[in-house]
Amino acid sequence: MAAPQKRGRNEPPPPIIVRKITVVAAGHHGGAWKVAYADFVTAMMAFFLLLWLLGATTEKQRKGIADYFTPTLVKMKEESAGSNGLLGGSSITDADNYPHRGGQTGTRAITIPRDATGGAKEGGSALHRVTDMRQRLEAKMAASEQLRQLKPVVRLVPTSEGVRIDLVDDADFSMFELGTTVLTADATALLGAIADTVRGEPGGLTIRGHTDALQWRGGPGLNNWSLSAGRAEATRQALMRDGLGEARFRRIEGVADREPLIADNPGDPRNRRISILLMN
Repeated sequence: MAAPQKRGRNEPPPPIIVRKITVVAAGHHGGAWKVAYADFVTAMMAFFLLLWLLGATTEKQRKGIADYFTPTLVKMKEESAGSNGLLGGSSITDADNYPHRGGQTGTRAITIPRDATGGAKEGGSALHRVTDMRQRLEAKMAASEQLRQLKPVVRLVPTSEGVRIDLVDDADFSMFELGTTVLTADATALLGAIADTVRGEPGGLTIRGHTDALQWRGGPGLNNWSLSAGRAEATRQALMRDGLGEARFRRIEGVADREPLIADNPGDPRNRRISILLMN
C-alpha cells in the first residue's frame, strides 16, 4: 500500500464534505384521517338527533313518521287477508306478506316503532292482543255446533291501525242473503260471538263492506257500491244489538269490488266479505 503523499508547504488543505442524513420513520399520512373523523362526527350527530326525536315526539307521531317512509308496504299489509285455515291470519313474527316474499324477512316491528321506554308498545303487545282475542273467540265458537262450522271463514289480521277481523264468504257460507243486506242466521250468530270478544277491548271500530265483481241489480240507481255500504251498516246494527255501544263506531265504508281478496278471479265468492277493524 502506497504511503500518503505529503502536502506541500504552499498547498491548501482538502475541503471538508459534511453529509446530512435524515431518517424517516414512516410515510406521510395525508388528510385521510380528516375524512374518517368527519364521517364519525356526522354519524354521532345523526344518532343524537334520533334520540332527541324519540324523546320529543308522541307515540302517534312516531308511528306516522315510520309509516311515511313505508307507505306502500303498510297499505299492502293492511289489505292482505292473512293466511287460510282455522281463524287464519299472519303472525307478526312471520315474514311479511309482500311481493317477492323470498326477499322479505322483516316483521311488523319494522314499520311500527317502539315506545320511548324501549318497550314493544305496539310490537309484542299487538301480538298478545291478537292471540288473546283469537283464543277467546275460538272458545266461544267451539261451544256452539253452529259456530264451530264457521271457523274457516273468520280471520284475525294484525295491521298498523289495529286488529282486523275478516268474515269471508265461501262456497258453503254467505254473510248475507243473495243480493240483499239481510244477514243470514249463521252470520247473526257469528257477529254475536265477535261482539262478546271485542266488547271489553279498547278502541273504536271501523266496518268495511266488500263485494265480488258480479254486478248487483237491486233496483234503479243501486249497484255494488250501495250494496257494500248497506252490508257494512247492517253489520254495525247487528253488533249494536249484541251490546256494542254506538259511540264505539268510527265509520262504515263500502268499497264494492275495488279491493278483491282473490285478484285473479274478481267473481270468486271469497271477495265478498266484511272487515271489522278494532283500532289501537
